[in-house]
Amino acid sequence: MEYEEPKFFHVMEYADAADGDVVDMVSGNPDWEPPAALREALSEYATLRSAAFQYPPSEGLRELRESIAARRNVDVDRVVVTNGTGEANYLAMARAFERDAGSEALLMDPVYPYYPGKTELLGGEPTLVPTEWDGSLDVDAVREAASEETALIVLNTPNNPTGAVYDIESVRGIVEVAEAVDALVVVDEVYDHFDYTGTFESALTLGSDRVIVTSGFSKSMAITGFRVGYAILPDEHAFPAKARHMLVNVAGSRPAQYAVADALEATDTEYYAETRDRLAERIDAFTAALDEAGAAYTRPEGAFYVLARFEGFPGTMANVKRLIDEAGVAGMPGETFGTAREEWIRFALVTPRAVEAAERLAEYFE
Repeated sequence: MEYEEPKFFHVMEYADAADGDVVDMVSGNPDWEPPAALREALSEYATLRSAAFQYPPSEGLRELRESIAARRNVDVDRVVVTNGTGEANYLAMARAFERDAGSEALLMDPVYPYYPGKTELLGGEPTLVPTEWDGSLDVDAVREAASEETALIVLNTPNNPTGAVYDIESVRGIVEVAEAVDALVVVDEVYDHFDYTGTFESALTLGSDRVIVTSGFSKSMAITGFRVGYAILPDEHAFPAKARHMLVNVAGSRPAQYAVADALEATDTEYYAETRDRLAERIDAFTAALDEAGAAYTRPEGAFYVLARFEGFPGTMANVKRLIDEAGVAGMPGETFGTAREEWIRFALVTPRAVEAAERLAEYFE
């Protein structure tokens, strides 16, 4: 396959090189503090004996895997700690394709662009299936698209870029489709702490041996640079995924896993609630300014992204660069996320300047 620079990096580089001040709403890098316990654990780690600076177990530190398993109510042997949720998705998707059950992946449109990228990297064929207008799952459309060539269905809830939180009955419907065509369902739940509806339910509650759940701590603990994620696989798929993980990575970062394990135990729910409250306020302020600008937009039920459409200003790469140069706001072109929202622009609200950015947009489009 031919490799291209991800559009995320292209837009960020263009914004960095701009002459004027630009509010970055491109990346999903959290702007808040990680848990205090995580910093304390890192300081403690520096004082440990030299043995702690060697390889950890390939599938992850036992204490971290046990903590994840307890919170997810699964057996610890089903858990593999990965280099971010991205690797967890890679392992899960690879497992779907290596079963000789087909080469097609059904991906929901709008789609996080790394899903089709990984599909092609693994030799699969991505097929985009449109969601409902509000971003919720269209189970009938997935059922119609599925065939004997379908090896994999990928879901992401809460969703990037739509902000939709999939109801568990719709997810159950997708799993039933997978059972009918011998596919696996990978459910990326990395934004599970960012649910503003109180309705999110993990796909693990379905108890299906067709479901692989992936997640991580990059967003919830504001540590995208630590690269600590995980996959929870059915028993029959756990060992092959661990073997691929070992061959690709040998192991993950021991200090990062140590700190996350400590923070996971020591951090109370208030930390996550405060983050949700902060983001909910930004969503209110940002969408209010979009109303002033006369924009159509998706109000997120989860995660921290807003898709917006401005009349006569389609979400092309060229127009995104115009916004950077003329309005001082950087977003992502809708064409990055499949075909369903090509006219739209995605804005990430992980910046304390979100309200300022919205005001700039309102002024630009008035």
